Amino acid sequence: MARPLRIEFAGALYHITSRGDRQEAIYEDDEDRKAFLSVLAEVVARYNWICHAFCLMTNHYHLVIETVDGNLSQGMRQLNGVYTQTSNRRHRRVGHLFQGRFKGILVDKEAYLLELSRYVVLNPVRAGMVESPEQWPWSSYRAMARKAATPKWLAVDGLLSQFGEEQEKLAVVTRALCSTALDEAFGRGCVSKSIWEMRRSWRECSPGHMCRVIP
Repeated sequence: MARPLRIEFAGALYHITSRGDRQEAIYEDDEDRKAFLSVLAEVVARYNWICHAFCLMTNHYHLVIETVDGNLSQGMRQLNGVYTQTSNRRHRRVGHLFQGRFKGILVDKEAYLLELSRYVVLNPVRAGMVESPEQWPWSSYRAMARKAATPKWLAVDGLLSQFGEEQEKLAVVTRALCSTALDEAFGRGCVSKSIWEMRRSWRECSPGHMCRVIP
């Protein structure tokens, strides 16, 4: 049976996930995570991507990617392929590292970029790995909250500018939005649930009609 075609076009925004083969770890230590981010930086530059957010877990990762040139699949082949080669060389092994194709969900940028980025950086909290997103160094949260230097390939200013305020004030707002205390006050809505579970249903995405919620 033929694989379904991916919807790709200039300016598309995606929530991307990719998991380890047999659900095994794709990062065995921090050196692996550094190597992955190095490859990601090269792919962002080579394929003219805009990376709004990321989070590296243990057996999978999350990215929020905007494709200026509509070339998601090309870039993902490079990202997962080069990292697999790098990891296999370092750990002296062969074979697949990732489980099948990556998952890329098309998202309405204007409506859901902020909420999606928030969901992505809260993954370690939701998994019980840390109590606060600030405690997990392998996500874009610290850069978003101005707690760490922002890599050149990470476009946090575009995300924060949605508030329409000064950048330093935006960092404070971001920390509040991602606060686990805030989630507890509202029933841990974005910590306990997937961003997709918080939406009742989605229309089919197409280049002329990006994903929007069905009332």
